[in-house]
Amino acid sequence: MSTLAWIIAVSLLGGVLSLLCAAVLAFNARVSWLSVLVSYAIGALLGAAFLNTLPEAFELAENPIHVTMMVLIGILFFFILEKLVLWRHCHLEDCEAHDLLHDKETTVSQHNHDYGRSGMMVIVGDTFHNFVDGILIAAAFMVDVQLGIVTSIAIIAHEIPQEAGDFIILLNSGYTRRQAFLLNLFSTFATVVGGVLAYFMLHNMNYLVQPLLAFASASMIYVAMSDLIPGLHRRPEINATIQQVILILLGILSIWLMGNFFPHE
Repeated sequence: MSTLAWIIAVSLLGGVLSLLCAAVLAFNARVSWLSVLVSYAIGALLGAAFLNTLPEAFELAENPIHVTMMVLIGILFFFILEKLVLWRHCHLEDCEAHDLLHDKETTVSQHNHDYGRSGMMVIVGDTFHNFVDGILIAAAFMVDVQLGIVTSIAIIAHEIPQEAGDFIILLNSGYTRRQAFLLNLFSTFATVVGGVLAYFMLHNMNYLVQPLLAFASASMIYVAMSDLIPGLHRRPEINATIQQVILILLGILSIWLMGNFFPHE
């Protein structure tokens, strides 16, 4: 089996496997649990950004400020992108901005439909992340097949809790299960694209890994902090707050455990 065949097979099958596992975890949750499980998604996103992608970006960077600058650029980019999405919908009478002025006590069911903003943000960021994963898989296989397999297992293990969080965010944004699955499936193909391109142009594309990792981190941080955490403040009671903190910590812990049991070589 050729190196290119290994890269394509592992990128495709690994992405689909992590996607299916994440879908099972997310789709078996009751609809009434979605607003609660968003807390777990926040933890998974922050854990993936601060414990996975950012450390890797810093390792590859000659100057740490290059990473932090790219994160700032990414956050500004996603802010502008979100503004454009809001602007597109604000010609409607029920624009979200208008809704918040009329009713600050938005119900959970109303909050669950945010015009797909959070969902779109997380898909864009996840696509960048998957593209970088493809580059890392290709680089490992071009060194050694065994190293490529170990690295692929590590990436799949890291992706499952994050993908589950992505599903929850998409459902919370008003997407159907079918739409959420197809969007995530489309995003996983970026792994194959990154792997194939890296195989043919690894030396020319190697400089892109660090900024793409930083950009992916920016997307996850922005979604968690800007789109998801404010929604948790709609339930300020102490029991809800304790539950939210526990689930956020569980999301972070799941990423940390995956990183320790399946460390990148």
